[in-house]
Amino acid sequence: MMVSLSTLSLLLLLYVAVAAAAASTFSATNTEYIKLPLVLHKTPHHHHNHHHRHHQTLKSPVISGASSGSGEYLISLELGSPPQPLLLVADTGSDLIWVKCSACHNCSLHPPGSAFLARHSSSFSPHHCFQPTCRHLVPHPHHNPCNHTNLHSPCRYQYSYADGSLTAGFFSKETITFNTTSGHQLQLQGFHFGCGFTSITGSETFNVAHGVMGLGRGSISFSSQLGRRFGNKFSYCLMDYTLSPPPTSFLLIGSQQNDVVPTNKNMSFTPLLINPLSPTFYYIGIKSVYVDGVKLRIDPSVWSIDEIGNGGTVVDSGTTLTLLVEPAYREILTAFKRRVKLPSPDESIQGFDLCVNTSGVLRPSYPRLSFELVGRKTVFSPPQMNYFIETSEQVECLAIRPVELGSGFSVIGNLMQQGYLLEFDRDRSRLGFSRHGCALP
Repeated sequence: MMVSLSTLSLLLLLYVAVAAAAASTFSATNTEYIKLPLVLHKTPHHHHNHHHRHHQTLKSPVISGASSGSGEYLISLELGSPPQPLLLVADTGSDLIWVKCSACHNCSLHPPGSAFLARHSSSFSPHHCFQPTCRHLVPHPHHNPCNHTNLHSPCRYQYSYADGSLTAGFFSKETITFNTTSGHQLQLQGFHFGCGFTSITGSETFNVAHGVMGLGRGSISFSSQLGRRFGNKFSYCLMDYTLSPPPTSFLLIGSQQNDVVPTNKNMSFTPLLINPLSPTFYYIGIKSVYVDGVKLRIDPSVWSIDEIGNGGTVVDSGTTLTLLVEPAYREILTAFKRRVKLPSPDESIQGFDLCVNTSGVLRPSYPRLSFELVGRKTVFSPPQMNYFIETSEQVECLAIRPVELGSGFSVIGNLMQQGYLLEFDRDRSRLGFSRHGCALP
């Protein structure tokens, strides 16, 4: 779920470079999985039967930058034959993978890497508009002509996002390429994606990104398509963007990832809930909220999903700030204002209700925020840097915003997730999280 937050002085770009070596194709008998190390790079800032089965790992560097912008993670995907590297926004709040496409013949006017050049790939193939793949997997534009007898009638899609961004084009299939840790190249064929010829985006991220990599629960998402081959589980770590030198993090896709990340005794689990009216999202249940150990007076019903699908709380890598329903937000804001003793900045900061002037304070201290989740003694208690951020020099703000009750849902954004190993186990329908495990080499 891409939500553009232009007022936030933060841009985290996770660049997953999946390069090529010597060719070999995927065998369904392999118990492989994908491991993608994440290397944080700061940019200038203005502010698991043994029996001869292979356990290969797909491994490649990812670079993240901190700069002003929307705070979205970017992953590079090698698409086509020969492979073309493209940067995509990693989004657990959507399903479709799409890229900016060009149908140019003479592509000299297109800078290298500016778009996916469909005519330059021998493996590119649009789905036909009458195929079940087209009719059942993607939303279509209102005007959607389809000639059942014309072999050249492509599947047209139109997909929109919470921030008003939109993409439209041809729903297609391609080959994607990865490198394994054994030094072999892995090619996955028949990969479904949107070849977008029209895109409307309000985020500065798309000055760099070429599209979106949906990691949601739908059948066409990146995690679902690769999950059918590797195993229906993925995990990631989002490291502290303020550290220097930048730490290494990773993304893993596949049920064999515990060979790399052993079962974490410190991991807590909460069920992944399902909203039939919004099946894409990874919902979790919040029971109560604490500030400095004091339970806030928040009616538990504000966290519920209502009969028309509104409400609930989702974990989303495509949103930077955390968004909470208004009644809960107001209680949290009031509790923080009572406890925070630092002075306010000279000028108000647009988009934030609580900001402080940290001039002369080496290490500002803020109240402890904790969420009690559904599960056995399951408490999510992030460090203060996950919910107080520097928005300008010597000014820090509470990085939580309100959502109107009854018209939306709460979101645990990527900033609140930093420093945690998050494991999305879709077979067991649970989310694991731990402050241990992100610093693995």
